[in-house]
Amino acid sequence: MEDEKQIRWLGSSYADLLEFPKDSRKEAGFQIGKVQVGLDPDDWKPLDDVGSGTREIRIRDASGIHRVMYVAKFEEAVYVLHCFRKKTQATSQHDKAIASTRYRAVVSARREMK
Repeated sequence: MEDEKQIRWLGSSYADLLEFPKDSRKEAGFQIGKVQVGLDPDDWKPLDDVGSGTREIRIRDASGIHRVMYVAKFEEAVYVLHCFRKKTQATSQHDKAIASTRYRAVVSARREMK
């Protein structure tokens, strides 16, 4: 499809996604595919405290709760910032810090390209 944005995996996000159980991994891939063509995932929430335009795909199945943090507001790509298994009700500061650091790296790299 010509209108698909490229997916850019930051840091260990791709390797972390591959550690998800099979069903969660398949669901994450499907939801990222929706984002890639400009659609919203089925279950998401904004995470502007991580970075402007950052969203979190929420995946829940029998194996647990998984999250994929990404930003799709840039025209050239969908940037997957962080993938992880959620262990508590609130998203940990550690996971937010990882995503925030990667977000800032994207913004910085884009600024240098101009």
